[in-house]
Amino acid sequence: MEQVSSTGRPVQITVTDGYDLKGFKGDTPVTFIRAEFNQVVLGDSAKITISPEGTAKYNFTSSFEFNPEGGITLEDLAHKPVFLTMTEVLPKEKKQKEEKTLILGQAVVDLLPLLEGESSFEMMVPLHPVPGSPLESLRSGVKCSLEVKVFVAEPLLTPAQISGGNLLKVTLEAAYSVPESFIPTGPLQNYMVGLQVPSAGEKDYPIFFKNGTLKLGGEREPVPRPKKWPIANILAPGANNIPDAFIIGGPYDEEEGELNHPEDREFRNQAECMKKRITWDLESRCYLDPPTVVSFQKRIADCRFWPVEITRIPLVSVPKGKAAKFEKTDDEGQLSFHGVAYVNMVPLLYPGVKRIRGAFHVYPYLNSTVYEKTKCLLSLFRDAGHHLIQNNKIGGINSPLPKQVASKNLKEDKAVKEKDMEGKSRPGDVQASSIKSQSSDTPLEIEPSLCNNPEGQQYVEAGTYIVLEIQLDKALVPKRMPEELARRVKEMIPPRPPLTRRTGGAQKAMSDYHMQIKNISRAILDEYHRMFGKQVAKLGSDMDSETLEEQKCQLNYELNCSGKYFAFKEQLKHAVVKIVREKYLKTTSFESQEELQTFISELYVFLVDQMHVALNQTMPDDVQGTTSTIYISSEQLRLFAFEAEVNENFEMATVYYEERLVREPQNLEHWLDYGAFCLLTEDNIKAQECFRKALSLNQNHIHSLLLCGVLAVLMENYEQAEIFFEDATCLEPTNVVAWTLLGLYYEIQNNDIRMEMAFHEAFKQLQARVFQAQVTTQRSTGTVEYVEEGGKAESSLGPWGITSGSSTAATKVEAPAGLGAPLSILDEFLDESSNLQSDSHEPILSVQSQDPNTSQKPSNTFFKGIPTKKEASKCQESLTCLHPTPYSVSQTPTTIFMETIHFLMKVNAVQYVHRVLAHELLCPQGGPSCEYYLVLAQIHLLKKDFAKAEECLQQAAQVDYLNPNVWGLKGHLYFLSGNHAEAKACYERTISFVADASEMHFIFLRLGHIYLEEKEYEKAKKTYMQACKRSPSCLTWLGLGIACYRLEELTEAEDALSEANALNNYNAEVWAYLALVCLKAGRQLEAEQAYKYTMKLKLKDENLLAEIHMVQEAVGFGNPSF
Repeated sequence: MEQVSSTGRPVQITVTDGYDLKGFKGDTPVTFIRAEFNQVVLGDSAKITISPEGTAKYNFTSSFEFNPEGGITLEDLAHKPVFLTMTEVLPKEKKQKEEKTLILGQAVVDLLPLLEGESSFEMMVPLHPVPGSPLESLRSGVKCSLEVKVFVAEPLLTPAQISGGNLLKVTLEAAYSVPESFIPTGPLQNYMVGLQVPSAGEKDYPIFFKNGTLKLGGEREPVPRPKKWPIANILAPGANNIPDAFIIGGPYDEEEGELNHPEDREFRNQAECMKKRITWDLESRCYLDPPTVVSFQKRIADCRFWPVEITRIPLVSVPKGKAAKFEKTDDEGQLSFHGVAYVNMVPLLYPGVKRIRGAFHVYPYLNSTVYEKTKCLLSLFRDAGHHLIQNNKIGGINSPLPKQVASKNLKEDKAVKEKDMEGKSRPGDVQASSIKSQSSDTPLEIEPSLCNNPEGQQYVEAGTYIVLEIQLDKALVPKRMPEELARRVKEMIPPRPPLTRRTGGAQKAMSDYHMQIKNISRAILDEYHRMFGKQVAKLGSDMDSETLEEQKCQLNYELNCSGKYFAFKEQLKHAVVKIVREKYLKTTSFESQEELQTFISELYVFLVDQMHVALNQTMPDDVQGTTSTIYISSEQLRLFAFEAEVNENFEMATVYYEERLVREPQNLEHWLDYGAFCLLTEDNIKAQECFRKALSLNQNHIHSLLLCGVLAVLMENYEQAEIFFEDATCLEPTNVVAWTLLGLYYEIQNNDIRMEMAFHEAFKQLQARVFQAQVTTQRSTGTVEYVEEGGKAESSLGPWGITSGSSTAATKVEAPAGLGAPLSILDEFLDESSNLQSDSHEPILSVQSQDPNTSQKPSNTFFKGIPTKKEASKCQESLTCLHPTPYSVSQTPTTIFMETIHFLMKVNAVQYVHRVLAHELLCPQGGPSCEYYLVLAQIHLLKKDFAKAEECLQQAAQVDYLNPNVWGLKGHLYFLSGNHAEAKACYERTISFVADASEMHFIFLRLGHIYLEEKEYEKAKKTYMQACKRSPSCLTWLGLGIACYRLEELTEAEDALSEANALNNYNAEVWAYLALVCLKAGRQLEAEQAYKYTMKLKLKDENLLAEIHMVQEAVGFGNPSF
């Protein structure tokens, strides 16, 4: 046992008891335990006899010295366990000089708790039998074990080390699809993998995985399977396994490596089942102290990719006596099949990420490529020999080498570069003609070389990849907890206090009042029939008003004289008092007479109104004679607001939005719509108030959080924006738009790593959503193809995008500063649009259909210029916009960026749209698609740049000629530019498609206006009738009324105009045409009333006003001023 120096701290390992033990000889064998650590024997216990029950008390203590300045360090404790070997001492036989011993088993004590801040711990460790040991024959369910205690006088780590340090675990599983030249026969080979971990000191820490096992394949590696210690010469096979550590595998699409796409699934299934592989299943640990954690994090940020080298080295047998051991030859020329995998370590800098696992391609080790991708000039195997590297300088992977070494290392590249240029191109094969030293901008000199790495090239030809896992005990970048984010949001936007909930007192008071009114009314009717029943029966319906008035006076006189009037008041008194107390909460005296009179007046009005309600409930329907009214729903109000925006009548739009809020102040969708309208009018402060009001109604509403974040960015309050976006991703981790907006925020902050993380997560969620929808669709048709153990179906997903049959719904576009009003599209609002489509087209998969909040909102990209008969003549200065939405003619690729564009256009965040369009253009599955050109065309229309808009629409038509949205937007372009003939052709083509465009409301309105201009009144009538059926509004009924009036169908015209007037009685043009209809019908009073409102509302159409005057002169009435 080693002596403990004064500078070291002893770590004591005590074996107290053994259980379920058994020996070779007899029922009470004699055994002892030997403790080993770091290939050093710590000591042997006394020889203890095992009881017949299989127990033994050893009480054996051994120790070793922990000294961080030299000797055994924290790194040794991290990945080296204590081995406890139990040996049986056999009885001496005759003439036997020495005792004979046989090893029974071996136990492993993991010292990891010491690195977690503990100073002592106890555990029951299993005693793993060696081959042939009697411990193997124990009955089922019984396992021999040792009770072990580990003790240090004080914790090995300081509180600062515990809080700031970290534990790195690297697990190497296997290398699959290795070259065919790897054969199990012939000279024995040591298959090795290595990488370096940066350190804050002078030396980087190397991690080696040795002695990989070459397998021919034929079956998949089992999961879960135990991880093994990276230590050789362990006697008991079971002791190789790290306790409670397993390789569990997982779906390919959840990995962070390079072969996690659906198109790689078939190759990986074949490689991991049928092809050759090298297995290690080793886990190596490394303790990172706080300075090393900082260096580790900085290295990832600087280099992003880390090289993981792979090679094989021949083994030769050691002379007799050590036949079971091998050693490596030390000739550098024996290094063969030198390859490298590039592991992207950036995900470890994502907030909350502690683990990355994936498959990584193996490429030939070429110094220029390695330097280009990792800034590494040092080969772990070749440049530092085949032994553990102990001479690294500061910076480790980035350590510069002397010029002679670098020159030697770079001699191999030229021939292989030429071969790679001609062969199959793979990521990372781009070669640099020269590299720069890290300490200088001067390129290193590279001598022309004829050498290459043909063996390493075989990795590329075979498609070799390694499966690697890197795990940290704590995330490098802490992630805010959802509770903290929710608290921060509540601090910024306190939730609205709940409305006062009463236990039905007011409601009961109202019902009592109604009941008393009904009772009194019946009593009065009974008194009336007693007094005048015979007279009423005699006169019947011939009773005049004078008789009724006389009867009323007699009834009042009788009620007052008989005291019944006073009785009725007393009967109501209690109900009125309850209303005052429960409804108005008045329980104290009034401070002034004025206050009393005001309250009495208010109460009187309320009681009279409620009396009418009760009487209407009591009277039969034929007696009530109530006037029917047209109820305008919130959806209709929203449509009217859109049409007001189209006409740039923002005052009227505000009225409609505010009416919706008055009707349903607790409906957060109304607040969101009003906020978007405020953004349209560039009133950001009011928009922020609206979005925060919506969020206060429901602090878990994702769209409210995202809109608050968007407004925070617009107002440059970036700290709050981050809180809103992060809270949205925590509340709904599957929301694609939330992750994409978070990535855009990080891009504004120049945080590339977190931006990459957010975009990656957004793509992952989009991929999972569409994949699940495809599986559901395939299951319904019985065409699911299972290709993996997990039963997942194939999909056609690619990086950053998917191919589906639809895209998300179009939304709002904001006019930039200085522009007029924007455009409107109303697709989802039109409830009957889907019924008008042909039954023959295929069902469409919509990537946004799973979001109920989005699917229920209509798109509202505004454009000005409603095609009414006369006002549309001013539309040449207006704008229009259509956004592409799902249609069944052609399939378009949908990406996270295009889905986010739809959301941003809905809230008029055009400055965001430009940024996202750049990403859409660069993304692999995005690019200049039809949808991309349509969005650009909308933006150019907002800027009144008709020439560029036409160019974009031409490009869109080339990509997808059958897209009805292209022709609809073309029609708007020609309509606004004054070319109504071309607009008419485009509109007619749009409505002739089997599938509707994303918006049909204003297409019908403008096409009908063109028909009216060209005096094709029959076509105009049919067009407006379609619009009235889909989404009735004042303008659709007005157009229909105009068409019917021009066709001399006055009855139909009056009905349509009356409907338009009921929906909006402030439209001067509706009153004007009503006046014309009444003049033609000869109804003087109604004609004069209609004309009066026409003038009061200031009709602006001079031609229409002149036509009215002409008809008035012809019929001789209609203008009271004559």
